[in-house]
Amino acid sequence: MSPHLPQAAQIGIVVIGYDDAAHVLDAVGSALAQGPAVREVVAVDDCSTDGSAELLARLAASEPRLTLVRRPANSGGCGTPRNTGLDAVTSPYVMFLDSDDVLPPGAAQALLTAAAEEGAQVASGLCVRRELPSGREVPWEASLHATRTAVEHPALLPRLVHDTLCVGKLYRTGFLRDHGIRFPEGRFPYEDIVFTARVLAAGPRIALVPDRVYVWHVRRSAERLSISLDRAGIDNWRARTEACRLAHETLLGAGQKEAARAARDKFLDHELRMYVRELGLRDAHYRRAWWAHTRAYLSEYDAADWARDPGAPGRLVGRVVLASPEPRDLPRLRELAARPARLGPPYARAADGTPVWSADLPGVTLEPLLTRPVHALPLAVDAALRPRTRGTRLRLRLHELYGRLAEAGPESVRAEWRRREDGRAQACRTAALVPVTVGGAWSAEADVDLAGMAALGAGTWDLHLRVRFRDGASREVTAHAYAGPGLLRRRALPSARHGVLLVQPYATHSGALALRLAPGARGAWAVVRGRVRRLIHWAG
Repeated sequence: MSPHLPQAAQIGIVVIGYDDAAHVLDAVGSALAQGPAVREVVAVDDCSTDGSAELLARLAASEPRLTLVRRPANSGGCGTPRNTGLDAVTSPYVMFLDSDDVLPPGAAQALLTAAAEEGAQVASGLCVRRELPSGREVPWEASLHATRTAVEHPALLPRLVHDTLCVGKLYRTGFLRDHGIRFPEGRFPYEDIVFTARVLAAGPRIALVPDRVYVWHVRRSAERLSISLDRAGIDNWRARTEACRLAHETLLGAGQKEAARAARDKFLDHELRMYVRELGLRDAHYRRAWWAHTRAYLSEYDAADWARDPGAPGRLVGRVVLASPEPRDLPRLRELAARPARLGPPYARAADGTPVWSADLPGVTLEPLLTRPVHALPLAVDAALRPRTRGTRLRLRLHELYGRLAEAGPESVRAEWRRREDGRAQACRTAALVPVTVGGAWSAEADVDLAGMAALGAGTWDLHLRVRFRDGASREVTAHAYAGPGLLRRRALPSARHGVLLVQPYATHSGALALRLAPGARGAWAVVRGRVRRLIHWAG
């Protein structure tokens, strides 16, 4: 360590990497650029074979704050190199950074200031997921970091168990060492989940800040997907449930019963819903294995776990899985697992009139929906879009839900298309909802300004709806893509501005209606090129 470092330098940043020569210098550079708050950067190379270590060694020769630790054998995971880095850190505070991510300017100082002023053992800031190459950013657990807050003990804010990332946080090094808090060793996917539970179980004082402190790069087209994105194999799901089980046991063993319950809530609301949305993409062998494993895992839940918010979408999905020995109703479960949740027909009732999942599964009651607030109901809207040269119309159908909607009186729906690449909204329309005489539903139609959307260039647009009721209450929903004859196919429309406009309505993984637009010859070529890349990726 240089004797000339300012006294304010109190943070050690551990950067881990394996065969990531294309990005690791950017990560390390963002750590070194944090300024005087950072005393040292410890780069742990997990036995790379692509020249990563040599790049880091050359940088370390000219940068006194950088220390390179080269592991002799690859660990197969992220936990072991993080533990190696933690052992090497000499600073009072430590942060973790992955080789393909970056720290935004000022992140370390913002966390250090909060920790010092609040006397906290942990400081946590806002992490954003940046989709590449589009650059679209999605905040992670934004509600926790809306304002600066000091939490005296994790038990006072059970929602903390939802933020399972070890990154985007500053830890007092002595706190971790005094409590023996380490990552699981070896090839242990989702080590963050277990590490975070161990941190919370130790009962630290936590400072939460609204500052952006971490940029998580999501490269879905990468040749080697990250562990969190590589969900195609059943072993990934088994690893995820094992991590969630250990987190629950850790919190329960520390006497934090409310946090342990919250961890089980989080599994139903996050993990279960996410994987159910993707079940339709897997083969029959995977689905059977996933279903059997999930039933076994959910059988560990007790009555109190199921009694908390029984009408929540994740709990309804879990009850169907637990009650059925074989996979069933996957399209309907996918809709219920969507965000926001959608529960489409049929709406069955038991012999006594109680709402149930289906006539042949009467043990899964939907009775909690009868008292759930209308703004939290899993409303089902079907959407059909048939692009035409002279005016494109969006047709919507809102389904009744055991009489709750008729009681609330739906009056109008606002349709808004949001560009996925940058979140910009376009072509907002509000239409009246008209009762349909047959079937207990409401319908609406709205114009779609394809030309205005195409003016922003090639892109993908997601449809967002807001249903407004008689008393002023509203509910934001997405719409199920109705797959009628000829609806979900690509069309080439003449365009006065672009010559040609390629338009393709399609269903997302969760079944929602979305729209791809590609104006002009250049846009058409981008579509073809993207399709070829996807085919090559899937073939590989």
